[in-house]
Amino acid sequence: MRLVLLAGLLYAAPFAVAADAPPWTAEVRSTKPSVNEASFAGQTQEQFSRLVKQGEYIYRAAGCYGCHTDTKQHGQPLAGGHALVTPFGTFYTPNITSDPETGIGRWSEQDFQRALREGRNPAGDNYYPSFPYPSYTKLTDDDLHALWTYLKIQPPVQQANRKHKLKWFARSRSFVGTWKGLYFTSGAYRPDAEKSVTWNRGAYLAEAAAHCGECHTPRSALGGIQTELHYAGTRDGPDDSVVPNITPDKKTGIGGWRASELVTYLGTGLTPDGDSAGDLMAEVIDNGLHYLRKEDLAAIAEYVLSQPPVEHSVHKPKKPAKKEEFE
Repeated sequence: MRLVLLAGLLYAAPFAVAADAPPWTAEVRSTKPSVNEASFAGQTQEQFSRLVKQGEYIYRAAGCYGCHTDTKQHGQPLAGGHALVTPFGTFYTPNITSDPETGIGRWSEQDFQRALREGRNPAGDNYYPSFPYPSYTKLTDDDLHALWTYLKIQPPVQQANRKHKLKWFARSRSFVGTWKGLYFTSGAYRPDAEKSVTWNRGAYLAEAAAHCGECHTPRSALGGIQTELHYAGTRDGPDDSVVPNITPDKKTGIGGWRASELVTYLGTGLTPDGDSAGDLMAEVIDNGLHYLRKEDLAAIAEYVLSQPPVEHSVHKPKKPAKKEEFE
């Protein structure tokens, strides 16, 4: 069974968090970014390095590299141009390097926070929800600040953004305003006081940073998440892919998996039956999922396997063979 778990989680090893961060928020990997003293005015180098490492974790957890890098055409990191084929047309991800002309080099931190928290650009216009801000809005202020800090020190790449190729009914931004009124609620993740710290950490990583539900939950005709089918998979995933049911349903989901097997899969791509992750999930793993701390993988597994089982088959019927195949 080839399972394409489009989670988009990620990174870790020795970690640090902001001193006042709640225990379920992202921790950070130990790296040594190359920065100069002017970059961290008002902070010690150690404080700034810790903030950058926290931002690097969120950057990886949120799948920024995978979406904003056109790896198929050997594009530069974060320079955009990655094609995302959907039922509404093809979206091309933008340049989010620090280039002032074609990237986000002239943005303020407020512009950045508004993009992820509210789904609006610096001019106040709505972003299409192909940018998963309905999930990113749940990131904490501390993690948004850390992510902004990390992105600011990435090298600029001058590369103009490509225009989306959308179907006629999706071309108007007014359509997005209506969509947001129906399906979007802004605000940071609020932990469930009745659940454990581990469960809340898994929920935060899966629902806010990793945005698992954006791919693993079917959508309505208007592109809204069908909440009653949360994590139940879809036949209409990115690039016409089938995205599997990851609820603990024993018949159509992963109800036959133990938590330890899900942790192994998230860390290595190996399924309980010895198969491996498909192309899309392989990209997620290659871009960082295998760096995730085992404790984080376990938290995500605990959260995912605690969801209600939903019987929902997503296998596409086989297309009839062409005549020449029988000749």
